Amino acid sequence: MIETFQRSLPNGTTLSCRATGTPGRPLMVFLHGFPEAAFIWDELLEHFAQPEHGGYRCIAPNLRGFEKSSAPTEVAAYKAHLLIQDIQQLAATESADGTMAALVAHDWGGAFGWGYANAFPQQVGKLVIINSPHPGTFTRELRHNPAQQQASAYMNFLARPDAEALLSADDFKRMWPFFTLMKAGSDGFGWLTEDVKQRYREVWNAGLTGACNLYRVTPMKPPLPGQPIDGIPVLPRERLTIDVPTFVFWALDDAALLPGLLEGLEDYVPKLEVKKVPNATHWIVHEQPQLVAREIEAFLQRS
Repeated sequence: MIETFQRSLPNGTTLSCRATGTPGRPLMVFLHGFPEAAFIWDELLEHFAQPEHGGYRCIAPNLRGFEKSSAPTEVAAYKAHLLIQDIQQLAATESADGTMAALVAHDWGGAFGWGYANAFPQQVGKLVIINSPHPGTFTRELRHNPAQQQASAYMNFLARPDAEALLSADDFKRMWPFFTLMKAGSDGFGWLTEDVKQRYREVWNAGLTGACNLYRVTPMKPPLPGQPIDGIPVLPRERLTIDVPTFVFWALDDAALLPGLLEGLEDYVPKLEVKKVPNATHWIVHEQPQLVAREIEAFLQRS
């Protein structure tokens, strides 16, 4: 049974959350991305709360700017360290010592997962990243790989001042292709049912400004025509290293995040395992939740 609640944090943010499992059990936190919401994790929340699968306390917040969570309008309110602070304060309300047994994150959630594990490695037992680029390899590919620059060009569209209006028009006509134009998603898994579409409509009707502000605030997007690559920052190495056991799940038919993002990842993440999944797209959590759950469970059971 999924419970839903609003959690007010010391920093003034309120996060709408979905959770399963007994409070006080080892904590698993699940972070969603764009244009999604916490509900994408429901099947995994229920899986990992069961005693035979670990009996975890599982919680999936809607990130600030999504669903019924706080949604400040100013772009600067979406800087990565502030969203990481949200998650850290949320974990402190669910775990006596503020630690997580595992942090599982996809897409934008993964960006904050990487940052969290870098800044607070002692608070993360294990890290699971699903199709979310590490900032070190992402910066390299955005600066030097034309194919990844082209694949990420949509980020500049989502950063436009009128992005929310364009995305909301005509029953979110521009939103559905994010899901359906991926190679396997166009004809493959059948997950985008009318019921699922209605759940997305409810999330998007709550507002898209926060979600678009993630794209406005980040300097990690390809340069516009005529712009130099110098606007893409090169972070110091100490901001990039991940010293916790990490499992990276990579669907190979992700049209936005190319497999080149995996090259050299072990240089930043020495305790790394990578699982490449053919015939799956960026939306693998929707497409194959049982596979995702099984692989994560096996990783958590390995010492």
